[in-house]
Amino acid sequence: MRSVRHGWDNLTTVQQWMCEQVLGIEPATEDEKPPPRRTQADKWALNYEAAKQFYEREGHLRVPRKHIERIIVGGDGSGGSSEGQEEHKLRLGAWIGNQRSRAATLSPERVELLSTIGMRWT
Repeated sequence: MRSVRHGWDNLTTVQQWMCEQVLGIEPATEDEKPPPRRTQADKWALNYEAAKQFYEREGHLRVPRKHIERIIVGGDGSGGSSEGQEEHKLRLGAWIGNQRSRAATLSPERVELLSTIGMRWT
């Protein structure tokens, strides 16, 4: 039933009518719908922001493999209010190691971004 309520817009008009009139199922409200899924590009950008934060704080990117970096994203950027902000705990050490091992397949733009914040490639 949840999939019907969340996918209401994918139903035909007849299906929507049947759900409402016959089965008593209403469409999900915006508050009930799950947040949109993050793309791989979004995930990479979030990890990059965590790496940049680590570099600015520590002065290097020699991140221990098991290191977890906390990063706050969202909000209005003024720092006055925490509304709309989310805290993410990212496995930065593992991500850095993975980027290093995938250097040959990373886009030149990503290699350049990581290089500018002190990435060691070997």
